[in-house]
Amino acid sequence: MSSEIVSLLWALAAVVVLILMITRAKLNPFLALSITAIALGLVNGLTPGEVIDAFKDGVGAILGGTAPTIGLGVILGSLLLGSGGADKIVDSFLGRRPVAWIPSLICVAAVIIGLPHLFDVSFVMLAPLVYTVARRRNVHLLWVGLPLASGLYVSHGLLPPHPSPTAAVSAYGANTGLTIAYGLIIAVPTAIVCGPLFTRFARRWFGPAPDLDGGPAPVTDVEPERPGRPVSLALSLISVLMPPVLMLIGTIGTANTAEGTAPYNVFEAFNDSIISLLVAVVFAFFALGRRSGFSAGQLQKMSGKGLAAVGPIILILGAGGALKQMFTATGVDAIIADHAGSWSIPAVVLAWVVAALLRICLGSATVATTAATGIVAPLLAADPTLSPELLVLATASGSVMLSHVNDSGFWLFKEYYQLSVKQTFRTWTLMLSIQSLIGLAGVVVLSAVI
Repeated sequence: MSSEIVSLLWALAAVVVLILMITRAKLNPFLALSITAIALGLVNGLTPGEVIDAFKDGVGAILGGTAPTIGLGVILGSLLLGSGGADKIVDSFLGRRPVAWIPSLICVAAVIIGLPHLFDVSFVMLAPLVYTVARRRNVHLLWVGLPLASGLYVSHGLLPPHPSPTAAVSAYGANTGLTIAYGLIIAVPTAIVCGPLFTRFARRWFGPAPDLDGGPAPVTDVEPERPGRPVSLALSLISVLMPPVLMLIGTIGTANTAEGTAPYNVFEAFNDSIISLLVAVVFAFFALGRRSGFSAGQLQKMSGKGLAAVGPIILILGAGGALKQMFTATGVDAIIADHAGSWSIPAVVLAWVVAALLRICLGSATVATTAATGIVAPLLAADPTLSPELLVLATASGSVMLSHVNDSGFWLFKEYYQLSVKQTFRTWTLMLSIQSLIGLAGVVVLSAVI
C-alpha cells in the first residue's frame, strides 16, 4: 500500500474518530479536535515536537484574525442589545403595520440585528420581545418567532464576523469585504424565502398557540445610571451597518486606487474586519451608550456578558485550525491538491457536501466549518481560478444543513417557543435545510457568473 493511500486512510479515520468522540463519547468539541489533531500527527510519524509545533502554528494561524473579529463583533452586538438599540429597530419596523406584514418586517430587522452578534445570544435576548409582540398583536408565537430566528440565522450562517464564515475566511485566505458582498447577494433571497414565505407555508404546522404567559421571563435591562437621550433608531442602524459598509467601501476602493498611495492605505484599513469593527464599537459606545446615560461601568458589564459566551467558540476554532494544520504537516493537503484536478465534482459543491455531512454528524456549524476547511483548502492550491470567497459561502452554507437533536440551537428554539420535537423538525429543521440549499444554489450561480 502506497504512503499516499496510508496518509489518506489515517485522515479519514481521524474525521470518523472525531465524529464518534463528539456524538458518542460526548467529548467537548475542543478536546475532541485537539486529540484528533495530535493523534493524526503521531500516527503519521511526526515527532512529538513536530506535532506540538504544528498544533501551535494551526491555532495561531486561525485565531490571529478570527478571535479579534469575533470578539469585537460580540461587543458591538452586546452594546446594541443592552442599550435597547435592537428593541428600537424592531419596534420601528413593526409599528402599527398590519399583522400580515409581521414576518417580513421582523425578518428584515433580525437580519440587521444579527449582523454583529452570535445567534444564541441574540435569540435569547430577543425572545421576550417575540412574546411581547405576539401578545400585543394577538398572533401565534411562531408568526413572530420563526421569521426572527430565520433572519438571525441568515446573518449567522453567511456573513462575517460570525464564527463559521469568519473561520472559513481565515482558512481560505478570502477577502472579507468581498465575502460580505457576495454573501449579501445570497442573503437577500434566502431571507425572503426562509422568513416570510416559509412562515406562511409552515403555518399549517404551528399547532396550538403556546401559553404566552408561560414563556421565558423578560430580560432585565440595565437601566441608565442617569437620564440621557432615548436610544436613536438612526444611530442604532448606523452602528450595526457600519462594519459591512466600511468593508465594502474598502474592497471597492482598493480595487480602484493605486497600491501604495494614501487613498489605497485608507481603503485597505477600511477593508480590514478588525479596524471596521473597532470603529463601529467606539461609535456605539458613545452613540448608543454614553448618549443614553449608561456609565462606563455599565457598558463594560454589557460587553463582558457577551464575551462570556464566546470563549468556548474561540477554543473550538483554534483546535479546528490545529487539525487543518496537521493535514498540511502530514502531507494530506498536498495529496488532495495533486489529485483534485481529476475530480468531476465542482469545488464549491464539494465544500458544501463536506460541511453538511460534518454538521449533520456533529451538530455544530462552527466545528463543521473548521473541519471542512482543512479538507477543502488544498483545492485552492490545485486550481488558482477558484474564488476563496465563494468557497467560504459554500462551506458556511453547508454547515447549517439539517439541524436536529444534536444541535443546541434545535433545543433552544424548541424550549423558548414551547414546541414539541415534531413541531421543531417541521419549522426549525426544515427552515435551516432550505437556507442551506439556497446558499448552495446561490454559490453555484455566482461561480458561473464571476
